[in-house]
Amino acid sequence: MNRYELTYIINTNVEETARKELIEKFSGIITNNGGEIEKVDETWGKRHLAYAINDMTEGYYVQVTFKAPTDLPREIERNMGINENILRSLIIKLEEKKRSVKPRPVRMAPTPVAAPPVVEAPAAPVATEAPAAPTTAE
Repeated sequence: MNRYELTYIINTNVEETARKELIEKFSGIITNNGGEIEKVDETWGKRHLAYAINDMTEGYYVQVTFKAPTDLPREIERNMGINENILRSLIIKLEEKKRSVKPRPVRMAPTPVAAPPVVEAPAAPVATEAPAAPTTAE
């Protein structure tokens, strides 16, 4: 079973009791078709839409996180497309993070190698010219 996130927008003209029944209807579709609901989040509530949908500028947002077989999202989309009180809907498959990857080893910054002390070579004897031998003039 895969994890999914369903977000849908309900028409704000729908009364509160009818809205609750609509939320229960879609939750029932998930559970009746072999899915498990993890969370139903209605905290977004009524919000202003970014653009008008069917001449409506506000909508009631509902977010559902659930686990289900792979064919269930298509069935949910089909039912949402039929219902006239649903303005928009989106189902996203949630990917699991892989934890089997080994962490990278911590690399230490290279330590500067101290240069060996410079030892001056002993001074070489300076070659001086030998005194010129006296020349005899004859």
